[in-house]
Amino acid sequence: EVQLVESGGGLVQPGGSLRLSCTASGYTLSNHCMGWFRQIPGGEREGVAGIYVGAARPIYADSVKGRFTISLDKTKNTVDLQMNSLKLEDTAMYFCAAECPGGFGSWLRTMRANYWGQGTQVTVSS
Repeated sequence: EVQLVESGGGLVQPGGSLRLSCTASGYTLSNHCMGWFRQIPGGEREGVAGIYVGAARPIYADSVKGRFTISLDKTKNTVDLQMNSLKLEDTAMYFCAAECPGGFGSWLRTMRANYWGQGTQVTVSS
């Protein structure tokens, strides 16, 4: 019923930047926990970043802290992920997620969400 759609993925060299965007129809993103998660084929799923109006500040995985920034654009009804200083290990499929039934503070660890997007591929290669 709620459809999340990601965009902005692509191929980038190490040290480069990408900006991912997540949109939704009939759903106000800023009212809910919103986050980005990533999955390596055959590998682990990792919580990357989360944002919530009821939280003092966004949350980030240690591996991306200082390089990635999550933000909400209430006018455009999007949640974005600005990715700078990209590394080879950032290569993954990135998924947008909405709502955190297990709580926001632990969301990057529990990785439980009510809605998921289809994913957008980010490839960092030299």
